[in-house]
Amino acid sequence: MLSQKTKYALRALVYLASIEAPSASIAEVAVGAKAPRKFLEAILLELKQAGFLESRRGRFGGYALAAAPETIMFADVIRAVEGPLALAPCASKTAYRPCHDCFDVETCPIRAALLAGRDAIAHVLEGWSLATALQSTGGLTKSLVSD
Repeated sequence: MLSQKTKYALRALVYLASIEAPSASIAEVAVGAKAPRKFLEAILLELKQAGFLESRRGRFGGYALAAAPETIMFADVIRAVEGPLALAPCASKTAYRPCHDCFDVETCPIRAALLAGRDAIAHVLEGWSLATALQSTGGLTKSLVSD
């Protein structure tokens, strides 16, 4: 399950992908993404450090996407904010390790299902960009701009 932090991160990025301005202030992103400003400040900084955003100073400053919306994939954002996509460490491709209570990884009856689930989730999220999110809703989603 996605954390609220990851949902806010994705919503903020989708919002920034949807605007025509070169950048937006934290306050604008908070309103546009329906996220608490204080919490969003830390999230935007983390997204900047991960290379998804750049910040600009000055009167017309704020945050902007560091790459084209077509190149920022949901899977990459989720991994940066939340960690591996897998439900268990034994099914992870990026952070594999045997589960602490596993007797034998190779014969575990649960692992095959977890691997299949991880692969299915990764297939969708690695192909879903910010641009795809905007296209799938016909632009900025109503949930991000309505009260």
